[in-house]
Formats: sequence, structure tokens, C-alpha cells
Amino acid sequence: MPATPPPRPLVKRLSPGAWAAIAWSAGLAVTVLTRMRLPGESGPRFRPGIQLFRWDGPAFLLVATALTLAGCALLPRRPLSALCLMLLATICATFPLSEVEIPMAQFVAVDVALYAVAAARPRRTALPALALAVGTLVGFLAFRWLMGWPVGMSAELAVALVAVVAWLLGRSAHQAQEYAERARAQVERQAVTAERLRIAREMHDLVAHTIGVVALQAGAAARIVESRPDRAREAMLAVETAGREALSGLRRMVGALREGEPSTDELELTPAATLAGLDRLAAATTAAGVRVDVRWDGERRALPPELELSAFRIAQESVTNVVRHSGAASCEVRVAFGEAYVSVTVTDEGDGSPRAASGGPGLGLAGMRERVALLHGEFAAGPRPEGGWRVSARLPVPAYEEAR
Repeated sequence: MPATPPPRPLVKRLSPGAWAAIAWSAGLAVTVLTRMRLPGESGPRFRPGIQLFRWDGPAFLLVATALTLAGCALLPRRPLSALCLMLLATICATFPLSEVEIPMAQFVAVDVALYAVAAARPRRTALPALALAVGTLVGFLAFRWLMGWPVGMSAELAVALVAVVAWLLGRSAHQAQEYAERARAQVERQAVTAERLRIAREMHDLVAHTIGVVALQAGAAARIVESRPDRAREAMLAVETAGREALSGLRRMVGALREGEPSTDELELTPAATLAGLDRLAAATTAAGVRVDVRWDGERRALPPELELSAFRIAQESVTNVVRHSGAASCEVRVAFGEAYVSVTVTDEGDGSPRAASGGPGLGLAGMRERVALLHGEFAAGPRPEGGWRVSARLPVPAYEEAR
């Protein structure tokens, strides 16, 4: 059953236009209340103008409310036009109040709209919005001053300051959102890069093992082509089979690299290698001329996919190194299942020279060591006292650690 997503916060459930309408309604309520004598007061905070009690006062307020609601509805699509309607509404609402400036309560809806525009729109839209708001305040005071009427300069400075603060908060939210998107895109790019590196390691393991088997089979076929043509034919058929399998795997991996990361359908159709493939690996390598004996210790059980894949790749890389560098005629792969770990040990009776230890060009031992380190395991590789080479990896089983 899919998990239910958490509910969105209240501030996200309503649109910016709805919040602006709520701010206008709250400002209108504050305007009315401050012009009434409230309990505990000797008189109203502001003396109401005579126009407020005539027909034209409520008419102006109704017109201002209609303009504001129209601007709120238009805000998501045409923010600058919406802001113009809301600014015109503040001017209409100021006339019946007998105020010498645009009151703060009438400008709260504009502040909310300024924040919304600055937070959601680019700078080329946000800057004109701020200019419209501040320009309206300046124009209103300039008109009253030119007409010789009283001017509330100090109060209007506070209104302008709140408008600028609302705009700055919106720009800060816009920049935070842009930063979060860039960080999310960077994380996605890093995930794709890590996936491509993983596919490249898988490609190396596949190609290295297949080339080693093909080289041995081709060499054996060349030596017995005249004396044992039937065996030579079998060897060449084995070369063909290994080549086709390698080509198919390369096509899948290259396709995944081109597409960035494999889809869910691809992952289902191409399951990752597991320890169950060791018998097939041993059979193919034995047919190529190097006998591989697989030994299982402990109770075999299913492991997490990353452990299965890493254990198999470590065994495959070790067997490939035996085929390519050791000169040994046989090797042994021992897989031990413990209560809290699984270990893979590959031993051979080759020359144990430093060249065999290096693994040649490519990942080699460094790749195996990296795989084990990522899983917080233990890795060791080196010559044996009795001769030959030994590679050992011990990987902890996460289920045991969590249960403990």
C-alpha cells in the first residue's frame, strides 16, 4: 500500500490571491474597529470622516473591495496588472477615511501581493512590482502636497518600509527556492555519475573475464585444431558463446550509459549477478583450461542485492586474474556464510609474482578493495606462504547488524 503523503502546510494550501483577499478583509475590519469606541476606551482611536456615514463612503469601500478581489483573482496570471488594481483600491479606500496618507491597514493586501510576486516571479517582474507600490505612495503624497492638502509623510514612510521588507522577504524566498532546485539538480547529476561509474566497473569486470576466457579457448583451439578437430570446434563454439554474452552485456551497459540511468523495466529484465552464478563462472573457466572448484561453507541463504553482486564480482575478478596472470592450472573459490557475515576466498597455486598481484591495467585489486570498503568489510590479497596467491573478502550482513 503506497504511503500517504504528509498534508501540505496551511500557508501552501491557499493561493497568494486568497491570502491577499484575507489581508484586505482583515485591514478593512481593523479600519472599521479603530473608528469605533471599543470597550475600555474613551473614544475611537481615529475620528471617522463624515464621508464614511454618507452613501459615497460605503460606495467607495465597495468599489475598493471589488477592485481588490479582481486583483486577487488576476494575481497568478498577470501579477503587474493585479497589483495595479490593488493599488487603485487602496487609493479609493482612503478617500472616505479622511486620512492624510494611505493607511497601513489598506496597504496590507498590497504587501502580501508584493511578497507573492517577489517570491514566485523573476527579477524583471519583481522590480517593477516594487516600483509600482512605492511609486503609488509617492504619487499619492505628491498629489496632496500639490493640492495644498495636509500630508502624512512620517506614517507613509512606515508604510513604504513595510512594503520594501515584504518585497525583500519574497526575494529571499525566491533565492532559497532556486538554491534548493540547484542543489537537487546537483544531487541528481551526482547520482547519475555514480551510476555510470558503477556501470563502468561492471563493464570492466565483464570484459576482463570474457577476454581471458576467449584467449584461453582460442589458444587451446589453435594447438589442437589438427590433432583434435572436434575439441577445437567445441573450443571455438565456447569462444562464440562467450563473445555473444559479452556483446549482449556491453549493449545493455552502453545503453544505460547513454540514457543516464536504467529504467525500472530494464532492471527487471536484466537482474544483477549473484552468488548463484559462481557455478556457471566455474564451468566456463574450467572449459577454457583453468579448473575452478567452488566450495560452500555454512548455510546458504539470500543476501541483500549489493552483497550478492559485490561477492560475485570479487570472485569473478579474482578468477580472471588467475586466468590472465598467475599461470596456475586450477584455483579454488570458497564462499562461507556466517551468522553476521559472508566471506569469499579465492586461492591458486600460481607463481604469486608482483605482476599477478597488480592485476594488470584497470581496476584489478583496487576495484575489489573499493567494493569491500563501500560495504564496510575487510579485504586482503597477497602471496601465500606455501605458494600461490590468495584473495579474501569478508562482508558484514546488514540484517544481522540491525537485529543486534
